[in-house]
Amino acid sequence: MTTPPPATPDQPLAPAEPQKPKGGVGRKILGVVVAIAIALAVKFGWAEINGDIPTHAEVGDCITVSGKENDPKVDTKKCTDKVPDLYKVTKVVEGTFDMEKCGGSTALAQEWDYEKFVLCLEPVTS
Repeated sequence: MTTPPPATPDQPLAPAEPQKPKGGVGRKILGVVVAIAIALAVKFGWAEINGDIPTHAEVGDCITVSGKENDPKVDTKKCTDKVPDLYKVTKVVEGTFDMEKCGGSTALAQEWDYEKFVLCLEPVTS
């Protein structure tokens, strides 16, 4: 059995391979992206992130209303669409939930972000 010769002082040691820091740039970027997503969810609310936000329709737009009375789902549609419960917006009253501002016609109070408004509606008949 043979043994390797001992190292001589004139023989340099092999340099150690530099170690990569754990986490790296990719992990930092991912952390920033997650932080931004959380901040947006907090600022705009989860409903807006999901696309479950009220429609802030304008006069002349047509919408459908579905869902519960205390949590209506409003979708913008074409006024020529043949769908049930289609309404045309005749007036938008900003800064209130007072549906009496529509003068007795069908009304829908909505809140979008910090903005509140009432949509005055008339049924679209085909």
